[in-house]
Amino acid sequence: MIDPRHEALGNFLRSRREKLTPQAVGLPAGRRRRATGLRREEVAELAGIGVDWYIRLEQGRAVKPSSSTIDSLARALRLSRTEHAHLKALVRGPARKPFVREQVPVGLRDLVKSLNQPAYISGRRWDVLAWNDQADEIFGFSRLADEDRNTLLLMLCTPGVRKLFGAQWKELARRMVAQFRATYDLWAGDPAFAELLARLRQGSREFDELWAAHDVNALAAGEKLLEHPKKGRLRLRYATFQANDDPALKLAIYYT
Repeated sequence: MIDPRHEALGNFLRSRREKLTPQAVGLPAGRRRRATGLRREEVAELAGIGVDWYIRLEQGRAVKPSSSTIDSLARALRLSRTEHAHLKALVRGPARKPFVREQVPVGLRDLVKSLNQPAYISGRRWDVLAWNDQADEIFGFSRLADEDRNTLLLMLCTPGVRKLFGAQWKELARRMVAQFRATYDLWAGDPAFAELLARLRQGSREFDELWAAHDVNALAAGEKLLEHPKKGRLRLRYATFQANDDPALKLAIYYT
């Protein structure tokens, strides 16, 4: 049976290979190509590794590439810094224990409550674990059932949210799915993450297309333009921080 983490590694490599054109790496396009991406043997040659060995990687076999091989593959596939880090994490990341929903320390809850700006805390699975009144007024966390209080479910599956984010919704959804992919692959096979994935697929007609792109992205600061039904148009900047008490906890703060 293939290890889910190895399968995630193979899927990631395949997705990057299929997105690269021969011209992008200085190879002739040729006339007999059935697809636009690179062939496996071309990636192996560019990375300086054996073809059979690379095929095993894409097939999710239990192969452990060295750090230098990971770097060679990253160069061959023209990976971004975030994608390169994701590849390393898939290969070298520690074995995961079954997911357990995080607990927010009292002090951190009090900090969020004391902030004048909208703020909330989420966990590895993007469950919203604590928030203040200002965030609740915008996103309505308290009106959601506990099992629905998740930023991905909120963005992709909750009626009315698409209107809240207006013209930005599609790009924000794409970015969020790519950020979630970077976490999900490290927890591949975990029942809690599989359950969330199934709900996203069932509740959002756009999710499958975004998920199939297999893009990964890092959390970053930015700006959102909201069309709030009571507050009107809101232009909010936001930033995300890891908590010292537990790096799995992320504090998101919105400000003008």
